[in-house]
Amino acid sequence: MSHDAPTGPAGPTKLVIENIGLILSGDLGNPILDGDTVVAIDGKIVAFGHGGDIDLEGATTRVDARGSTLTPGLIDSHVHPVAGDWTPRQNQLGWIDSCLHGGVTTMISAGEVHTPGRPTDIIGLKALAISAQRQFSAFRPSGVKVHAGAPVIEKGMVEEDFAELARAGVTMLGEVGLGSVKDGETARQMVAWARKYGMKSIIHTGGPSIPGSGLIDKDIVLAADTDVIGHINGGHTALPDDQIVCLCESCGRGLEIVHNGNLRAALLALNTARELGQLERIVLGTDAPAGSGVQPLGILRTISMLASLTDIAPEIAFCFATGNTARMRDLDCGLIEIGRSADFVLMDKPQHSAGATMLEAVKLGDLPGISMTVIDGVVRTGRSRNTPPANTMAEVVG
Repeated sequence: MSHDAPTGPAGPTKLVIENIGLILSGDLGNPILDGDTVVAIDGKIVAFGHGGDIDLEGATTRVDARGSTLTPGLIDSHVHPVAGDWTPRQNQLGWIDSCLHGGVTTMISAGEVHTPGRPTDIIGLKALAISAQRQFSAFRPSGVKVHAGAPVIEKGMVEEDFAELARAGVTMLGEVGLGSVKDGETARQMVAWARKYGMKSIIHTGGPSIPGSGLIDKDIVLAADTDVIGHINGGHTALPDDQIVCLCESCGRGLEIVHNGNLRAALLALNTARELGQLERIVLGTDAPAGSGVQPLGILRTISMLASLTDIAPEIAFCFATGNTARMRDLDCGLIEIGRSADFVLMDKPQHSAGATMLEAVKLGDLPGISMTVIDGVVRTGRSRNTPPANTMAEVVG
């Protein structure tokens, strides 16, 4: 399969997915939808519900879900891309394609910090961010949407630097704290400038990860006031429990849980958000590539771990990696809604799971088996090479 996003045939394309056993919406308020069919035209969702109530004629691609579950494409809210589908962090090729086989159809860069010789001067860091934004806009590895171009802020930046970045198409900052700006006052000023020009922000939380990073504690996080508190469960080293609880209680910003962090701290943050009635703040990432490698199943594993080790229902846990992130990051994917991008994952319980259904299997801590991924209405993969085999397998039938 080509690594470039295909242009498709001339004329409108129509995808029909029938015989769906369960539709997960990605929406916390209504996580399970009534229906068995989803239709997309030219990469956008145009209808969902029961097949008998929907126009299914003229399909250019027809998929029989064979009772599988359909979810929105999963979103990894925290990755560190560099160049196409290669990462120097582990000298690995094809890591994005491998994550697609884990159901991830969209990735959000938290900074291209692993770039060899990454420039830290102001001209250089702006050039790197603009270049990354251009590269991943023009090249989508295996069709995956990588939102890149996330500059790491450095001392000496002024408001015009953020205005210039925004004019060039940069829409987000990399992790605050990975550069020379590590104090709350300076970070808050630069985050405010970024927000003024429509740029989303995230901050490193916890102990140092890469050379040049340092401890970012609750006081710095609260002072910086970024849109997302990055890896609140540490990346890798978590803050003390009282600081994690304080961050959950003291602001309304996004709370990001990552696969590469501290699982016990993740459960603390999730349970605190649940007690506060603020689950809409929870988003999921992997924080890969990293020292612990690339985790193609990292988002699925995090969903399964959170659902199986807490009172959170699995259909709610899927929202953390879909609709929550989409709304927090102003993305047009992540939800089964009319007009949204037709990014889907078809999955079922793994063969021989003790769970009777996909949701029961996840609640027991098993990973679902993926039989198909779809991006912009185009089938990108069949059976996943990374998940266990699904009990039922979706299939292109026409």
